[in-house]
Amino acid sequence: MDSKRMSSMAPLRAMQRGQGMSEYIIITALVAVAGIGLFAAFGDVLQNQLAGMSREMAGQSGAQDISDAQASATTAQNRAAQADSLSTYNQQTNAAQ
Repeated sequence: MDSKRMSSMAPLRAMQRGQGMSEYIIITALVAVAGIGLFAAFGDVLQNQLAGMSREMAGQSGAQDISDAQASATTAQNRAAQADSLSTYNQQTNAAQ
């Protein structure tokens, strides 16, 4: 290849690298949003289950934490069963209160 043709391809390669980085950033952002949504839906259940396991491993009773995890799971199930619309938004976000 001649040097004139190679020099004209250099900006194209830089643009392709920038495009790859942009795609990577978009995918990372989508994964982060999905993770936040899952944690919002199941965060209370996981927190209570981990607390119950920690107490059991320390030789204490984790019955209350396990009961709280079951209650949180029921709340999450009820939220999932609700119809999603703006008219039910307040009920969905405040279902545990």
